Amino acid sequence: MGAALSSCRGHLMKGDGKQIIGLKKQILATHASALEDLDMKPILSIIDDILLRAKSLEIMDGDQVSVHSESSEEKSFQSAYHYTDMDKRLANTINKITTEIICKCSAGGEAHSVTIALLETLSNYGWDAKAVITFAAFSISYGEFWLVKNLRAKNQLAKDIAALKYIPETMEHKEEMKKKFQAVVNPSSAVLTVIHIIIKFKELSTKYVNRDSPEMVTATAHIPMTVYWIIRSILACAPILVNLDASGHEFITSSTESLEISSLAKKLSHISQPLQDQLKKLNDSIDGQKEEKYIIEYLTIASTSEDKEEEKHFEFHIDKDNMKILKMIICAGEKQMPIFDGTRRINDRLEILRMKYVLLLVSDLDLPHEELNILSLIYNQQSMRYEYKVLWLPIVDHATSMSPTQERQFLDLRSSMPWYSVDHPSLVNPRAITYARESWNFNHMPILVVLDPQGIVMNVNALPIMWIWGSVAFPFTKERELGLWRGSAWDIELLVDSIDPRIQEWIKDGKTICLYGGEDIDWIWRFTTTVQNIANTLRVPLEIIYVGKSNPNDKVKRCHEIIDREKLSHIFPLKDYYDYVWYFWVRLASMWNSKIQHGMTVETDKIMQEIFTMLMYDRSEQGWAVFSRGIFDMTKGKGDILLTVLDNFRQWQEKVDHPDKFVPVLDAEISGVHLEHHCIHLILPGQTGYIPERVVCSECGRTMDKYVMYRCCTD
Repeated sequence: MGAALSSCRGHLMKGDGKQIIGLKKQILATHASALEDLDMKPILSIIDDILLRAKSLEIMDGDQVSVHSESSEEKSFQSAYHYTDMDKRLANTINKITTEIICKCSAGGEAHSVTIALLETLSNYGWDAKAVITFAAFSISYGEFWLVKNLRAKNQLAKDIAALKYIPETMEHKEEMKKKFQAVVNPSSAVLTVIHIIIKFKELSTKYVNRDSPEMVTATAHIPMTVYWIIRSILACAPILVNLDASGHEFITSSTESLEISSLAKKLSHISQPLQDQLKKLNDSIDGQKEEKYIIEYLTIASTSEDKEEEKHFEFHIDKDNMKILKMIICAGEKQMPIFDGTRRINDRLEILRMKYVLLLVSDLDLPHEELNILSLIYNQQSMRYEYKVLWLPIVDHATSMSPTQERQFLDLRSSMPWYSVDHPSLVNPRAITYARESWNFNHMPILVVLDPQGIVMNVNALPIMWIWGSVAFPFTKERELGLWRGSAWDIELLVDSIDPRIQEWIKDGKTICLYGGEDIDWIWRFTTTVQNIANTLRVPLEIIYVGKSNPNDKVKRCHEIIDREKLSHIFPLKDYYDYVWYFWVRLASMWNSKIQHGMTVETDKIMQEIFTMLMYDRSEQGWAVFSRGIFDMTKGKGDILLTVLDNFRQWQEKVDHPDKFVPVLDAEISGVHLEHHCIHLILPGQTGYIPERVVCSECGRTMDKYVMYRCCTD
């Protein structure tokens, strides 16, 4: 095949494991510590330019030349870039390697030995530099050939050099040479692609990628072997250029050489594939981290938008509307309709929420039915529905596909909601889910995140405010919440709000209202019959309603059935009875947490004292009752005290000379009874993470002992 490098392809490319290990050791032995970390991108840019421009030159009839056209501005830029960024030392090394390649090709050295020799010459350079420098040396010959070949028609100097190199002019010879040269083009492109991959590995940001991570260590371990095969491929292509210059059309590429070049191209592609795959994984990971960082920073700014100085440190600012943050949270195409309207039963575009107050209901597929039902009740009853929209974000683990059961569960939940829902859980950005867990403290229990029309987070969980005041709390900010507390007093309206419409009617009609609870059916029967008889005797219009307990067990369910069957008192609507019971008690827990968050204490806040007493009643095994007439006349008592007072009715009935006096007289009688005080225990609502340092008993005024109990979240 003329003066070409001899092949050892069969020995190295098809070697067994021991031979490959031996080759790796031999390659690594050529490497010394790099003198410095060199930026090879400027030289790689020149190589890219050479290959691109050489490719744009076509052999045409009459030696017409198609040359890439440049503006003077581009020429000056390219020139400045090349000469400024290309280190003189590298230029000398490249020229040295060019000479070595020509000499070794002419001498016909064995390919493996020549490759190892070049690696030894480049021992003090990094692996990326070894590959780039060798390819740059090859590109000089590559570019020189095409430059002379295609400029000789218009440039006498080029014509003279072509004559000395004996580059053929006839069409027959040109076509033959073009076919031979094509054998160089494809491997050269493969080499360039692989070198770019190696450079990209080097450029991976240590901000997102740990160089010592198993993924990076595994990937970089492939690079020395890859560089070896890059140089082997270059050396296989180099003789074609050298011998074309020396022999012109008389040089004929042997079938062995063609097979060598083809096999090397395949080998290079095969050995670089793991690098390419790992690079893609790392880039995907980096993109994910950048996206997560972007979302976190944006949402953080959105949550603290009053701090304009903090906003300056980021690359973006809060937008004029909420579309940016919503599109971060929901992944959807431009023409996709990613949200489902639960009222109209159709899909809609995300833009329907533009410039609206949006309440993000964040939950998994185990959304408690009582919360869903009560939230639907509030949503449907509120008179300012046009002022805000609710959007359900279903949180499902993106690492696994949804099972048919989960799909059915999701569709059933979505169909039961009157507001908007994300059309499918897969559309919720995993990075937004991470943020919700880490910054919004979402952990299984639903939260309601409030976004204003600009996408600013006004409240990371408005559900407690919603439970207490419903839509009256709009726009659900902490300021609005505090304002509502300042205008509130402990009365029957705060205690029951609009849980049951009948109660509001009773208040308007001036009736005396009695709320009672407990799980002792004997006490319930005795209490309800006694108080009804007294009310009838005194001609007091009395309405009694059973509110059960916060954790209705089988006893409570049995009490409910008996009360309803024997008509002992009113109960909440049968269809959603337990939802209403849950609503009554969760409002009290929400009030407690809300007060705590605003820095109020049991010692100084009248409402907190009353809430505490109600929560203590709920933990007691006894029954209890609250009586109210009008706005401010209220009294309450535990079961044993109430029965004592009611049993002594004959002693105080004369004091009630008007129905309006029933509650004040009852309050005075309850206050006058002092039974033996037993130790009681109470678990305070702790969803906010705040625990008061000192709590006094509402019965005796003593400070209660405090114990902290930890409970598994799956209980």
